[in-house]
Amino acid sequence: MTSSLSSTISFSIITNSSHGNFQDPNKQKLGNVKLNGNTVGSSKVESSLIQKMKSGLAINSVDYSVKENPNDEQIRQNIPTKKIYVDPFRQGLIIEQGVVYRQTIVVRSYEVGADKTATLESIFNLLQDTALNHAWMMGFLSNGFGTTHGMAKHNLIWVVSRMEVEIDQYPIWGEVVEIDTWIAASGKIGMRRDWLIRSQATGQIYARATSTWAMMNEVTRRLSKMPEEVRAEISSLFIEKHAINKDVPEKIVKLDNKAKYSNSDLKPKRSDLDVNQHVNNVKYITWLLETIPDQFLASHQLYGITLEYKRECGISDVVQSLCEPEDGGFLNPGIQQNNEMSLLNEFSSPASEIIEEDGFESLEKGPSGFTHLLQAKGENQKNEEIVRGKTNPSSENVIGPTFRLPDFSNFLILFRREAESRILIKEIVSLSS
Repeated sequence: MTSSLSSTISFSIITNSSHGNFQDPNKQKLGNVKLNGNTVGSSKVESSLIQKMKSGLAINSVDYSVKENPNDEQIRQNIPTKKIYVDPFRQGLIIEQGVVYRQTIVVRSYEVGADKTATLESIFNLLQDTALNHAWMMGFLSNGFGTTHGMAKHNLIWVVSRMEVEIDQYPIWGEVVEIDTWIAASGKIGMRRDWLIRSQATGQIYARATSTWAMMNEVTRRLSKMPEEVRAEISSLFIEKHAINKDVPEKIVKLDNKAKYSNSDLKPKRSDLDVNQHVNNVKYITWLLETIPDQFLASHQLYGITLEYKRECGISDVVQSLCEPEDGGFLNPGIQQNNEMSLLNEFSSPASEIIEEDGFESLEKGPSGFTHLLQAKGENQKNEEIVRGKTNPSSENVIGPTFRLPDFSNFLILFRREAESRILIKEIVSLSS
């Protein structure tokens, strides 16, 4: 017996905004966007949906339509077949003339580390999840993981080629944050996706992210041009808006096997694979961070990470993670430099050697960043690049409140005089002998 099924589900949402009048300067800068060639002031012209939510009015009749003769998977997923503007289950909204997706997230206990702030891996997972939910809300998602109907016809999947994240502040456990995401064209064959993460309570921007994507044939595992059918599906969502403004992305140098830190014989597990049967990009971050010395990560957070993806990693690959610290200045970048610390730079070379002997210099030096490489061990000692990466430490040298060295200028002056006196004594002894 066959039957056709069409279901419509309606929801009512009552919501009040606690920061509707908050004016964030970062948000104002990103307020004007170009949509199909026309400049739109998103901060002034908000959708009627957002206005209703801010005023506490109900939003009714959010429709999910299930195809005729659905299978069990379609019933359970209930993927929308047309564009929807609000999803109460995902706490998601379509805003800014119907092209930007906003999702409200509560930072959960398993998304934070020992310091009760969201881990870098959790942030990447949230970025990935909101990107998929954006495609879900647009109504063109097929049964594939993030693929459109046109992509499914051509056996195409999305692969990320580059990703960059800048973090000003990490969300904390239990905090409510908003994540905005949108897409734009990237050259003739690619796509760019950006994100903003902000505090719902204050409107402060916590993090910015940008990424570039290409299409790969799922069967041949080769990159493919974007078919016109697919371009027609997604091009109406393209907007000229940047979360991170960089004219020319910084290139990441390739490390060799002489890197200072390494972790070899890393083997993917089945739980590391995504639905496309290659290692999820979040796992790469874990492998990269594990090569940074523990004592450094114990007292620093990362405020920036850039990844360049070179090839996919499969279940049979054996991976090596390499890490090389970048030379920093005389001062640890995590310690705020002030006039007192600048006195150290005035020491002569012999005086600085005395400081090092006394153990003072070790407190000040530190890397300005790290360069990374993940590579798959190949036959005949030929390794294949998987990911190049670069990480930057935080401007704070401890996790938690900002740390600043106390005022000890008088001590430094006396210390310098003592060092110079010891140099003079050495010279006198040398001359007398």
